Amino acid sequence: MLGPVILAASRSDRIRRLISAAPGTKQVVDRFIPGETVDEIVPIIRDLTSQGLELTMDVVGEDITTPEQAEAARDAYLALIDRLTELELGTRAEMSVKLSMFGQALDGGHELALANVRPVVEAAAAIGTTVTLDAEDHTTLDSMFAIHEELRKDFPQTGCVIQAYLFRTEADARRLAENGSRVRLVKGAYKEPAEVAYQQKHEIDKAYVRVLGILMEGAGYPMIGSHDPRLIAIAQELAHRVGRKLDEYEFQMLYGIRTDEHLRLAAEGHRMRVYTAYGTDWYGYFMRRLAEKPANLRFFLRSMVSKG
Repeated sequence: MLGPVILAASRSDRIRRLISAAPGTKQVVDRFIPGETVDEIVPIIRDLTSQGLELTMDVVGEDITTPEQAEAARDAYLALIDRLTELELGTRAEMSVKLSMFGQALDGGHELALANVRPVVEAAAAIGTTVTLDAEDHTTLDSMFAIHEELRKDFPQTGCVIQAYLFRTEADARRLAENGSRVRLVKGAYKEPAEVAYQQKHEIDKAYVRVLGILMEGAGYPMIGSHDPRLIAIAQELAHRVGRKLDEYEFQMLYGIRTDEHLRLAAEGHRMRVYTAYGTDWYGYFMRRLAEKPANLRFFLRSMVSKG
């Protein structure tokens, strides 16, 4: 019930100021976003990879209003890739990008986002890794998929994200589940209207399983983005049923959520990738984490009380 309210709050400058000033905010933000700079995040990368985990790195920030800000976002990712070069991790550390950060919502945004993201994809390929295009609200998806298709002409390892709660996703999954594709399946974390998306949890869960089956039976590389123990078990069963080896799919979970499960899956031989965000523009990312899971909100409220 609170999810839509929190997502609405994520777009409020007034609530942003209130939450930023709250005494318990930093403690909870640090749980999900372990650093603001590349220098702060490099030790986190080293620590996670030393435990047998893989990463996808996200430089947070979506409120881009000028082409200069979009270029700054591009440069932030290029700086990250420069630091990853010395770590020599290859595909163990990839990147996730939101095209809104690269100017997708500005005038001429489709072309601008493509022009800004391409150098990032090129630089990632040069150090032996890749980029996944995150999905945002449904109005942006046709542009995202078109950019994904264009990038894959030169960089076929470029991944993308699909969201189970959207009615269109089963058709998108069938189209994307081809040889060489990399597709991350998530439930979805944006407030979407009933005309385009399932609204009830049980409907979203059923859709997730249907789409996951399409990806597992396809010729691509499924990336299971979920913390739900039942869906993780279903993914393992589906992979076994279609004869996938452990390196032919992977699990992805957010930094700071179910960390014991990260390590358990890695210890069993699964590829387990931790979605690790960093940066100063944390508000939108943080609010979606609160909206996704009531336990995150409870943790935040307890922290506010204890620090107040």
